[in-house]
Amino acid sequence: MWVNCIQCKDCPQKSSLGIDLTLYDVKQSSTGKLVTCNQEFCLEVNDGPLSGCAGNMSCPYLQIYGDGSSTAGYFVKDVVFYDRVSGDLQTTSANGSVIFGCGATQSGDLGSSGEGALDGILGFGKSNSSIISQLASSGKVKKMFAHCLDGKNGGGIFAIGRVVQPKVNMTPLVPNQPHYNVNMKAVQVGHTFLNLPTDVFEAGDRKGTIIDSGTTLAYLPDVVYEPLVSKIISQQKDLNVQTVHGEYTCFQYSGSVDDGFPPVTLYFENSLSLKVYPHDYLFPYEAFWCIGWQNSGMQSSDRKNLTLLGDLVLSNKLVLYDLENQTIGWTEYNCSSSIKVQDEQSGTVHLVGSHYISSFACHLNTGLAIIFLLLTMLLHSLV
Repeated sequence: MWVNCIQCKDCPQKSSLGIDLTLYDVKQSSTGKLVTCNQEFCLEVNDGPLSGCAGNMSCPYLQIYGDGSSTAGYFVKDVVFYDRVSGDLQTTSANGSVIFGCGATQSGDLGSSGEGALDGILGFGKSNSSIISQLASSGKVKKMFAHCLDGKNGGGIFAIGRVVQPKVNMTPLVPNQPHYNVNMKAVQVGHTFLNLPTDVFEAGDRKGTIIDSGTTLAYLPDVVYEPLVSKIISQQKDLNVQTVHGEYTCFQYSGSVDDGFPPVTLYFENSLSLKVYPHDYLFPYEAFWCIGWQNSGMQSSDRKNLTLLGDLVLSNKLVLYDLENQTIGWTEYNCSSSIKVQDEQSGTVHLVGSHYISSFACHLNTGLAIIFLLLTMLLHSLV
C-alpha cells in the first residue's frame, strides 16, 4: 500500500472526474512515524541490510508496475481507520497500525491528473508487507477478503473476512509464488475444447496462470490466444477484422454479441470453472467491437508465456481470496446485491450490501489496481 505524500511535487491533486485528492503529511499526524532503514520491516522487504544505512535514515521503496508506471518514496507507519461490520448493513469504526509507502515521485499513468488520478494503491498481495497481511498478523482481521466488481453499474463490493453466503467453490493457490497463481487445466470455446500442449499452463517462474484484479484485460500465451481468437471470429462469416491502435483486434457487428459469439470457459484444478461471456470479453470502441483477450506472446519476454486473468474475466463475479487456507474461488454474482460476512469475534453473520463496503470502504476501479481515494478510509492525520 502507498499514498501520495506532501513532498510529491508532481502528484495529481484533482482528477478529471472532479474528485479532490489528498496529500498525506506524516508530520501532521500525531501517530505517524518514519520507518528507519535499520528496522526489521525494512530488512525484510529488502531481503537484508541496505548499503549506506546509518542512524535514522528512512527506509526507501520503489514499486514498478507491469505497464511501466512506478512509484518511489519511503515507508511510514500510521493508524488506518476502517469500517467493521457490526450488524446487517451496519458498521462501526475500527483501526490498526500499518506500514505503507509515502510516495514522493510517481511516473507514467500514476502521475496523471486524468480519470485515473488517485491518492494511492491499496496493496492486497500475498507478501507480508501488504495491508491484509499486516492487519492479520496483528490479529485485527482474518487473512481473507473478497471483491465483486460490478461491470454493469460500476463500483461493487469489497470485504475483508469470511464470506459465508454465497457459497463459493475454491481452487488451491500454487505454493511459493509471489502472485495469486492457480493451476488452469483447459479452455473451452462454445462447445469445443481447444487442443493445447499439455505444458502450456504449467506453473513456474514467468509462466502459469495469475489472477490479478490490477489488470484490466486478460493475457494468454500465443498457443492459446491464436486458436481462441480464431474460433471466436469464425462464428460470423464476412467479419471485417481490423487492428486498432496496433494491438486490439476489432470488427463491426450490429447484432447481439451474446447471440452471435460463443462464451469462453476456463477450467481449473478442483473442478472449478470460470465462464466468460461475449459481453465480458468484447468491448465497444467507436464503431467497433474489440476483443479483450490479448496475446502475452506479444508482450515483453518475461511475460510471453504468462496467462494473466484481469478484470475482463473477474467482473460480475464474487472472488474470494482465502490466504489462511491458500485457496481462491469465484462465482457469478450480482455485484449490486449483498453478501453475508461472519463476525469472527461473535460468530454472528451479517448482511453486507454494495453500498456498505465491509471492513474497508474504498473506491473500486478496473484500471491499475483496486484503488482508493481516501474518502471513507482515512489516515489518522486526516480525521
